[in-house]
Amino acid sequence: MNQTARPSWDEYFMQIAFTVAQRSTCDRAHVGCVLVRDRRILTTGYNGAPAGLPHCDEIGHLLIDGHCVRTLHAEQNAIIQGALHGVSIVGATAYVTHQPCLTCAKMLINAGVRCVVYAGNYPDDNSRHFLDTAGVALVHLPQPRPDDTVYRMNQ
Repeated sequence: MNQTARPSWDEYFMQIAFTVAQRSTCDRAHVGCVLVRDRRILTTGYNGAPAGLPHCDEIGHLLIDGHCVRTLHAEQNAIIQGALHGVSIVGATAYVTHQPCLTCAKMLINAGVRCVVYAGNYPDDNSRHFLDTAGVALVHLPQPRPDDTVYRMNQ
């Protein structure tokens, strides 16, 4: 019998976050987020334009100060999905393909997320500081990116 090593729970949910990221519509960075509590997926999100509005891959980026502002971030969309469908995310762990930016870190804090597990680095020391000060664990789980050229963000 061929026994393959099972992924840890963190690896499992991170792999799902990478799959969710494939739905992203902004090619500057395909980001996915999975909110989990008690080993159960609560919500998912990826970066893309608000519902009903055109996406970057349809009409291009809207850049301000080097950032595409056409899209919502994956973490924001995962939190919004919980709000829309009445799913509490208090006490959840966020599995994100990239370290959250400061705005997403603040939203995760206020939504009651207790831990953030991320794969790729994002240069935002303020985000790290806010999460640490709020008592939200920040865990770097380096994962090899799937062999998919859509992932453009540096790890």
